[in-house]
Amino acid sequence: MSASPSLLASLYEETVPGGGHTSFVLKRGQLLRITDLEGGANVSLLLLNAVEKSERLNLPDTLKGQHTAKLTAGHCLYSDMGRVLAAITADTCGWHDSFAGVLNAEETAEKYGSGRYQELRNGFFRNGMDNLLVEMGKWNLNLQDLLMTLNLFSKVSVDADGTFQFHPGNSQAGDYVELYAPMDTLVVLTALQHPMDPNPHYAPKPVQLSWSKVESDGISVLCRTSRPENGRAFHNTERQYL
Repeated sequence: MSASPSLLASLYEETVPGGGHTSFVLKRGQLLRITDLEGGANVSLLLLNAVEKSERLNLPDTLKGQHTAKLTAGHCLYSDMGRVLAAITADTCGWHDSFAGVLNAEETAEKYGSGRYQELRNGFFRNGMDNLLVEMGKWNLNLQDLLMTLNLFSKVSVDADGTFQFHPGNSQAGDYVELYAPMDTLVVLTALQHPMDPNPHYAPKPVQLSWSKVESDGISVLCRTSRPENGRAFHNTERQYL
């Protein structure tokens, strides 16, 4: 499922290497495509209101308001103010995890062993918590602001007993997800393996980021109309720009 947007030429592209991290403001009316270059990637993502950073992604409201834990095209990512930080307008992967969060340094060492900078230099084993905090510090944010993260390209289901199940191979090389910003949204992300990935070796995969400018907000129709709650969330967002 996806929208068919009318786009201007790509504004910019960059590659985030496996283990890398970055942050930026996705401006109102821009579209961000995140592509899994090799297959098996995972991107841990934070979203905040770029103007008022106390407003940030609220995953419980996102899932509850849309009656699903399977985020894909047609869904919105809600803030804790009931606004849309980003809308998923296209998705070839089909499932993105909103449960598992990220690993810290101790958990990463326990899972993958010692991978210190002293021995490995730039190949040292990075962890999601520190990577996100490095980027958040650039925007005057700190540990108390590190709350909910969405893991793009990863599938985690829950069985009848309430046990989480990670599904390897959910994303293939070339799979992508597109995020449309109806407001200025601060994006903070890192490309690291999912916390539940059973691979015992530290081997994070790279992703490509591509920005485009959307000529018409018609791209958001799919997300606006998939749930009545989404229409209200878009209304709440657009009130900021009256």
